[in-house]
Amino acid sequence: MGRLFGAHAVWTALQAGRRSVEKLYTVAEGGGPPVRRIVAFARSQGIPVKVLDRRALAHLAGTTAHQGVVAQVAEVRYVELEDLLGIARQRREAPFLLIPDGVQDPRNLGALVRTAEASGAHGVVIPKDRSAGVSPVAAKAAAGALEYLPLSRVTNIARALDLLKGEGLWVYGADVAGGKPPHEVDLTMPLALVLGGEGRGLRPLVRSQCDLLLTLPMVGQVPSLNVSVAAGVIMYEVLRQRMQKP
Repeated sequence: MGRLFGAHAVWTALQAGRRSVEKLYTVAEGGGPPVRRIVAFARSQGIPVKVLDRRALAHLAGTTAHQGVVAQVAEVRYVELEDLLGIARQRREAPFLLIPDGVQDPRNLGALVRTAEASGAHGVVIPKDRSAGVSPVAAKAAAGALEYLPLSRVTNIARALDLLKGEGLWVYGADVAGGKPPHEVDLTMPLALVLGGEGRGLRPLVRSQCDLLLTLPMVGQVPSLNVSVAAGVIMYEVLRQRMQKP
């Protein structure tokens, strides 16, 4: 079993129904209108609700940022890489996958999933090792997107990229320097967008597999952007181009 915390994440899980909510925990004080709505809905669905004090709820969530509600849910179901491509085929759209390779901060991972879902990606591919997993912190940062956007978890990113290339996808890597500005590149073709980890960027092997590097123009004094912010800019450029394509 996994855990979700935060009013928005728990409410979305209840509404979406992709991951079964087995039990709900809330605070004795009620937690305010959003939590009261969650509790009322859960009880209407026959989901057990247990009331705890804030200290016990924080212990259960592993953080004090639980917003008064924690849900016990089924673990995230990962799908096969080919299933993500199947989703694009069903929608009759050019595949668009996000591949964060080595992102360590679960808040960044959650933010990436949230933006990927909002910008029309068909799925996110994450490595099994050397990367943040889908923890409660990541789920809260995703703000419900995990209930809608499928994830595939692979043992070897390099092998996954080879497979995607064989399926006709172009592999573009986001880098801090040396690449083309996203708005100067056609992003409407079948696309896998690869991101490096915080600080280190793209690994040399992964970089060598990229068909093209993308770099955001920077006119200020800071040398780079947070990985989830930079990825968000690029993902929305993908969406902009695809919405404008006849």
